[in-house]
Amino acid sequence: MSDTNNSTFDPAVFLAHAGLGRSVIEVKPQQTFFSQGDQADAVFYLQSGRAKLTVVSHNGKEATITLLSAGDFVGEESLAAVLGMRLATATAVSTCSALKIGRDAMIRVIHEEHAFSDLFLSFLLARSMRTQADLVDQLFNSSEKRLARILLLMAEFGKPGQPETLIPKISQETLAGMIGTTRSRISFFMNRFRRLGFLEYNGRIRVHKSLLNVILHDQLPDDNAVKPDLPHDPPTRSISAKIRRPKSAELFKTEQNRK
Repeated sequence: MSDTNNSTFDPAVFLAHAGLGRSVIEVKPQQTFFSQGDQADAVFYLQSGRAKLTVVSHNGKEATITLLSAGDFVGEESLAAVLGMRLATATAVSTCSALKIGRDAMIRVIHEEHAFSDLFLSFLLARSMRTQADLVDQLFNSSEKRLARILLLMAEFGKPGQPETLIPKISQETLAGMIGTTRSRISFFMNRFRRLGFLEYNGRIRVHKSLLNVILHDQLPDDNAVKPDLPHDPPTRSISAKIRRPKSAELFKTEQNRK
């Protein structure tokens, strides 16, 4: 009999313990939950720790899609109608505890327990909104503001409860990949934020609430970051707008003598 078939089903209890079709796993830093190209046969629920989701292009370039924290699901592509392959790699940033839920068990609990399906749907909608916000951030904000936003998200500002001001150790290369800039640029911005009192940076990063001013009010002494250029139509040239070069004095005299 399924352990989800009862009138007192609690999603929090279900996600906290192993059971039919699910198991609790421990993942150490730099170890993977799954890799790009693996068979998508399970969903993971992050109970504790931090992780990141990355993709690698055909030419070997790696990009970080998003950072994951406790309460996030990852690997939901395994619920597609046709069993496919992983589209990205999930890697632990810090020591993680996660519930691994097999594809069949996940589909079953979604169908049988409305409380769980409501929880999972809320997560998917929140992730969709986050993805849209990431895209808008990438298109319209400077690299400096994008870095500030990533640091605030890692510190969990805006989530219920107290923010985790001391964020997990993360390299400048990883931050550069997430923002779409260079490591030297990240170093410049991090030093600047530290100088302005927005964060403490000595191996581990401690984010202060004042960093919100960068996002909400653009409160920076000056703008050293350049917003990305947006595509635009090339300027059109009309014949009437062409400027003719004046004739030289020698050419003018020659033409007068011919007349």
